[in-house]
Amino acid sequence: MDVLPLLLLVAGSAAVAGLARRTPVPAPLLLVAAGLAVSYVPGVPGYELDPEIVLPLVLPPLLYTAATDSSYLDLRAHMRPIALLSVGYVLFATLAVGWAAYLIVPSLPLPAALVFGAVVAPPDAVAATAVARRVGLPSRITTILQGESLVNDATAITAYKVALAAAVGEGATWAGGVREFLLAAVGGVVVGLVLMVPIHWLRTHLNEALLQNTLSLLIPFAAYGIAEQVHASGVLAVVVVALYLGHRAWEVDFATRLQEEAVWKMVAFVLESAVFALIGLQLPVVLKGLGQYQGAQAAWYAVAVFLVVVAARFVWVYPATFLPRILSARVREREGSPTWKGPFIIGWAGMRGVVSLAIAFSIPLTVHGGASFPDRNLLLFLTFTTVIGTLVVQGLTLPPLIRLLKLPGRDVQAETLAEANAQAQASRVAEERLDALLTDERNALPPPLADRLRSVLERRRNAVWERLGAVNPVTGETADDTYRRLSREMISAEREMFVKLRDHRYIDDEMLRTLLRRLDLEEAAAYREAA
Repeated sequence: MDVLPLLLLVAGSAAVAGLARRTPVPAPLLLVAAGLAVSYVPGVPGYELDPEIVLPLVLPPLLYTAATDSSYLDLRAHMRPIALLSVGYVLFATLAVGWAAYLIVPSLPLPAALVFGAVVAPPDAVAATAVARRVGLPSRITTILQGESLVNDATAITAYKVALAAAVGEGATWAGGVREFLLAAVGGVVVGLVLMVPIHWLRTHLNEALLQNTLSLLIPFAAYGIAEQVHASGVLAVVVVALYLGHRAWEVDFATRLQEEAVWKMVAFVLESAVFALIGLQLPVVLKGLGQYQGAQAAWYAVAVFLVVVAARFVWVYPATFLPRILSARVREREGSPTWKGPFIIGWAGMRGVVSLAIAFSIPLTVHGGASFPDRNLLLFLTFTTVIGTLVVQGLTLPPLIRLLKLPGRDVQAETLAEANAQAQASRVAEERLDALLTDERNALPPPLADRLRSVLERRRNAVWERLGAVNPVTGETADDTYRRLSREMISAEREMFVKLRDHRYIDDEMLRTLLRRLDLEEAAAYREAA
């Protein structure tokens, strides 16, 4: 791909994603719609999704940033429903959708149909959780959807490889397929376990934030590449390493964490925006090769497959939710009895995305003996319509559906109270440490400086409790909100004066940068953006 089309893709998708933040429409949906609209604008270059770029270069960083932002403890606590979705459901969807496609399309052989089933089996790793965060789903549902999205791509890619081997005439068997699946899964986890400790050791022993963040950018690609080199699951290797590093992130110095958060937010924003725009831009590519399947026949196949994909998820989700509780008293005691609403939302949140399209484009043109792969262009078209259908239909209706079902959202009051209690305990320990240090003559401080340390500690302790208190009747702000706003106003005044002094040559630019960075860190400490 030339540089200019790539720049246009990144700039255009970033602009649309930025616009989406000002609208009630989730960014993935607006990006797909924009891609569809732009795909037929005269002069727009052709963007053909290349699986050799998406799978090794786009998927690892997206999985890495999603996994580092996840909670290892929460995922472990919900391991059973996550495994049932990320492994059980994907395998079930491969068989169910594949068999249905075999029955719907008369010319499609069963092995090729199972390849298609594996292609459309995994829900997207970004779309559902993006919607979940925006509408404030209960934390348990959000955790399950996040956990599913981290692992299901590995299951689908392995199932695809097994089905493809059978379809191209390489003599694959069920026993061989199961063996390959287990080897890929276990191998990916083992590679991740082997890499995570030395990588973390290296992160904690590099003394330069720039070096640490350079390493951070290389980690997902290294984990993915090493695992794929030994025929293991690169996806699982990335997820294992990222979960470990995210869980131990507190051991890295603060400068690295501040820089790393900004870097990965930018990377995720650019990649997510570009891949969803690319989905819409594939329409001309897909339609160009459709061939004999045109008009009503192709539309019928697309609608039928879409309905099967949606229905298959519900067929799996409800038994997977309620049967373990019926069969196990231990599960009932630990997890309680859910209503029908939570599983319905999980079932409706099965939106497909760029991984399905990337796998579909990797279907070879020919099979064993040089014959064309059966109905390859039709499978590309059905994958495209399924991805678009789930993103548009389910993506647009999921937020109002959540509001209609009146699912309990996050308990902000309880979360703030827990935060306040945690801060109170931490402040008490810090105050005890300060008192002990000040008794040593090597740590002697003038009283004003010692009082300043105590006042900063007191400020942190009171800030959370103030969010639980009364608000200003004029502004609607809590005392903590007003404090942060006034702090930022003071810092802004200092910043303007520093710039004015630089402009009048009282200080040089190097000193200005030093002073501004100090203010930036103070502002970051004074102002915490709401989660």
